[in-house]
Amino acid sequence: MESLRTNSWRATQYTCMLLSYLLEPQAGKEKVVMKLKKLESSVSTGRKWFRLGNVVHAVQATEQSMHATDLVPRLCLTLANLNRVLYFICDTVLWVRSVGLTSSINKEKWRVWAARHYYYSLLLSLVRDLYEIALQMEQVAHNRAKREKTPSQDPGCSVADEETEWLQSFLLLLFRSLRKHPPLFLDTVKNLCDILNPLHQLGIYKSNPGVIGLGGLLSSVAGIITVAYPHMKLKTH
Repeated sequence: MESLRTNSWRATQYTCMLLSYLLEPQAGKEKVVMKLKKLESSVSTGRKWFRLGNVVHAVQATEQSMHATDLVPRLCLTLANLNRVLYFICDTVLWVRSVGLTSSINKEKWRVWAARHYYYSLLLSLVRDLYEIALQMEQVAHNRAKREKTPSQDPGCSVADEETEWLQSFLLLLFRSLRKHPPLFLDTVKNLCDILNPLHQLGIYKSNPGVIGLGGLLSSVAGIITVAYPHMKLKTH
């Protein structure tokens, strides 16, 4: 239930960010934008109180991922969860600095560290997703090969036609694989949307608040779905 509450708060925060970005250029919306930004800041501060629970959850997830039977998911998820633990620790230090408990903390340095560990965590999670997608595509292709005979190649087909046909076949195979495995689709979308924020903070790929807000909102909705429907959460084997 706590995960549902955390994702709901997160969805609220990014909705405010997205709405304030969309309304800011419009005349006469200054007060609404100001209220949205204040609400976004308040929700962001409120989410900090759940950080301790998130650290515990990340430690537990690290322990679970170490027992995965497949080597690639085991390595990726263990390293991803370790980086997630370090991210939450850095974020907690930043929270201690923001509430004024100490002023000796280098805010910018800790913010970069937090963004870096968050980025590594998401990057490793995406590597795991790509590995799972490759396995699913291989299985779908194998099943299709069993049902169908190998089509004869048209001798008049050009190289460009072959490349176009290959791309279409690849995209169709990808679509079928993700359609047959909704938890994998949700996890991939969630990680892709989440990684926009650290990419922006680290200066790797700059985005505007609207894109980050939309990505955060989509990620939060995906998180809420996996909490409300546990069978939609990607399992570790």
